[in-house]
Amino acid sequence: MQRPTPAAVLELLKPITWFAPMWAFACGVVSSGLPASERWPVILAGIVLAGPLVCATSQAINDWFDRHVDAINEPNRPIPSGRIPGRWGLYIAMIGTALSLAVAATLGSWVLGAAVVGLALAWLYSAPPVRLKQNGWLGNSAVALSYEGLPWFTGAAVMAAVMPDWRIILLAFLYSFGAHGIMTTNDFKAVEGDRKLGVHSLPVMLGEDTAARLACVVMALPQVVVIALLAHWDRPVHAVIVAVLLAAQFVLMVPLLKDPKGKAAWYNATGTTLYVLGMLTAAFALGSGGA
Repeated sequence: MQRPTPAAVLELLKPITWFAPMWAFACGVVSSGLPASERWPVILAGIVLAGPLVCATSQAINDWFDRHVDAINEPNRPIPSGRIPGRWGLYIAMIGTALSLAVAATLGSWVLGAAVVGLALAWLYSAPPVRLKQNGWLGNSAVALSYEGLPWFTGAAVMAAVMPDWRIILLAFLYSFGAHGIMTTNDFKAVEGDRKLGVHSLPVMLGEDTAARLACVVMALPQVVVIALLAHWDRPVHAVIVAVLLAAQFVLMVPLLKDPKGKAAWYNATGTTLYVLGMLTAAFALGSGGA
């Protein structure tokens, strides 16, 4: 049986996509307020779980179930090009799922539960008959939760080995909510293809201008709530930092709204960076109080 090369497998797993959940996991670690000095083995295991395991597995799942579409639109990808031959794409997705669950089980029941939810969303997002990705509301929600909220929860749970503090869960949810807008900006690059293939992304369903305005509101609103919460929790310095980062995002949203399709990638490289810096700031705010 022909086997894929390590280079082809690595390309299938898309390491560049691992950053977001690994960053969110780090936010969870920081927000726990617990010292990392004696917990490095479990922290490193959690980072591997968030990125090279769960996130990478989700990429393999997606590429396997999109192989027929990719054969038309992106034939150079590992599966349609034949560099991942036969059913190896499916085997890699299944192996990744099993390894992820095995590692998660060693990190405690709360981490295992989060991993089960994340992997279930990954399969539901791509696999028929559900294919959440066919609907921009549902698909973007699944990805946002998997990339932001669940890893944040996991990072805090790894540190505490118990259910994280309610404030940590609340911030993780708020930043997951905002990430739905980030996922919408990602959809602008494939509007034409989505229309042809019947994928109901928000830019397709609502129109590009309306989808861009919605994305900006969805990204900004939870950050406003975070600022208010940090001020209420007596973290005024952190609240001001998040406010400044949000103000800078507002400035960057102006050209995005004028040209959503042309500026979406640019905004994801600039505004989204400010967004995740705000995440880390909020995590430090909780961590400084021993949440």
